[in-house]
Amino acid sequence: MDMLLRELADELRRRGVWAGEPPSPAALSSRLPFCCDTLSFTEWLQWVLIPRLEDLDRHGGHWPAHSAMRPMAEESLAGCDWTTRDTIELIGRVDALINARGAGKGGA
Repeated sequence: MDMLLRELADELRRRGVWAGEPPSPAALSSRLPFCCDTLSFTEWLQWVLIPRLEDLDRHGGHWPAHSAMRPMAEESLAGCDWTTRDTIELIGRVDALINARGAGKGGA
């Protein structure tokens, strides 16, 4: 998982959407899926998803039983001024790995 998350972070950097400053605590505390009311999808990937998955990978815990971020990525990245195919493919690979781990460990 660590290698895949690094790949995703590198892709976001390459596309120029990796932020240097974190969002406010209020923006990070959204209760909506993907913090869609307070963060862009790429911000959510950087500041929520990647750190949470890194923590699960390093320290253990219950993996989600199911992940379906790819449709959100397709919708959210549709208007980007860069080719999103590689980014969406990476997110699909993250989905697949989460789904495999969640199913294998009982998920939460």
